[in-house]
Amino acid sequence: MSDTVPGPDGLPRCRWCEAAAEFFAYHDREWGFPVDDDRRLFEKICLEGFQSGLSWRTILAKRENFRAAFHGFDFQRVARFDQRDVERLLGNAGIIRHRGKIEATVNNAQRACEMIEQEGSLAAYFWRFEPDPSSLPPPQTVSTSPESVALSKDLKKRGWRFVGPTTVYAFMQAMGLVNDHADACVTRAAVAQARLAFDRPA
Repeated sequence: MSDTVPGPDGLPRCRWCEAAAEFFAYHDREWGFPVDDDRRLFEKICLEGFQSGLSWRTILAKRENFRAAFHGFDFQRVARFDQRDVERLLGNAGIIRHRGKIEATVNNAQRACEMIEQEGSLAAYFWRFEPDPSSLPPPQTVSTSPESVALSKDLKKRGWRFVGPTTVYAFMQAMGLVNDHADACVTRAAVAQARLAFDRPA
């Protein structure tokens, strides 16, 4: 079976795009392009946690609702959420109403604030775990990596939750720490170019 499917323009895209029409725009504009914005990094790792046990299609459809509920994933604000905020969010039908995941997001916001003090930025921390491209397996053949295992272990040691190795690897794929687009995918070259031009945060 081919690892690509034709996109709306007839050019090949990663096969997972065929699961939902809305995946093509996400795939072409976001997935795999390198990110150094702390708020976007925090948003993504939280949404990957919410996805645990669910599909990305479910999360993507609710992403704007999540952004509204969590103040655009401003972790400085989310870190101040209290139990009343948790109860309020449990009543929000626009997001995933899972107490453990909501409480984990508040906890992770607090840990993110600590990380800023310790590391300077979330970006500087996360990009330390970028793997050597020459060490990577063929695209989309694994769901974890030595780097995602190491990152997961370190985040857990720092008190983060819902950050298992598989969740973390999906985060790394999406945020451009690896270029996991299929070899024949038309977007792979664009991501490779973006990674070449990307200034890794110090």
